[in-house]
Amino acid sequence: MNLTILGCYAATPRTFTNPTSQVLDIRNRLFLIDCGEGTQVQLRKNKIRFSKINHIFISHLHGDHFYGLVGLVSTFMLLNRTQDLHIYGPKGIKEVITLQLRLANSWAEYGLFFHELESAVSEVIYEDDKVLVKTIPLKHRIYTNGFLFQEKIGDRKLNFEAVQNYEIDKCYFQNIKNGKNITLEDGRVIENKKLTFDPIAPKSYAFCSDTLYDESIVPIIKDVDVLYHEATFLQSEVHLSGKTMHSTAKEAATIALKANVKQLILGHYSTRYESINLFKEEAETIFTEVLLADDGKTFEF
Repeated sequence: MNLTILGCYAATPRTFTNPTSQVLDIRNRLFLIDCGEGTQVQLRKNKIRFSKINHIFISHLHGDHFYGLVGLVSTFMLLNRTQDLHIYGPKGIKEVITLQLRLANSWAEYGLFFHELESAVSEVIYEDDKVLVKTIPLKHRIYTNGFLFQEKIGDRKLNFEAVQNYEIDKCYFQNIKNGKNITLEDGRVIENKKLTFDPIAPKSYAFCSDTLYDESIVPIIKDVDVLYHEATFLQSEVHLSGKTMHSTAKEAATIALKANVKQLILGHYSTRYESINLFKEEAETIFTEVLLADDGKTFEF
């Protein structure tokens, strides 16, 4: 599981920082999460192939989280895209994007599908044979969701030494990896656990975009491997959190602690502070496993 941060700063773009956007690579699936201004340029800088992005998840309709979307949709057209593109986001996102396309008389020749969200409770919005994605309802000034990405348990791993000892033909290997017992020609039944090792433990990633401190998300993100949680302010500006419905670094760390996550990544920093290291220092007073997002930074888990 790899995470590439394309942008992780709050509010307006600057020459050296970008608003929220990131790419999660999980089980060879590439998911674009939020799409602030400059996302296309950041994709280029980080050598991420546009054609591998088939699913885009938008947390909410504030500009710093989706103003880059219509440009990306348009660029896909210029690149003669043929693959379907699925966009998951709040109700209204289809109207916003298609209005711009209509006024520009510019329509996608590929399949463009919008999956509009309006539920106030967590729900599954994407699933295939390897990955499942759920929403994480958040508390912000407008309807907002985070997203929980979960790997499914993979095949069991062959114990080649054991398989060779029983002289089992390779045509049965997939059945063995699927967890089935094997019956030998002499009638003996070999239990699967004697022929395999446990599969690699599945990974999980929770993205919590703009939100007020909210412990109700803890059961949804319980025990995740990696939590990205916004930390717009330091505790010295906690009085601004309620007004703007954002979180502090200390509050993000408290959520990580209560949810028993393995790793916390902070982001969505206000640009009022001289150094983002201040966010890490504050969070570590509550939770020890803290990393800082930054534009262009890649994490491998």
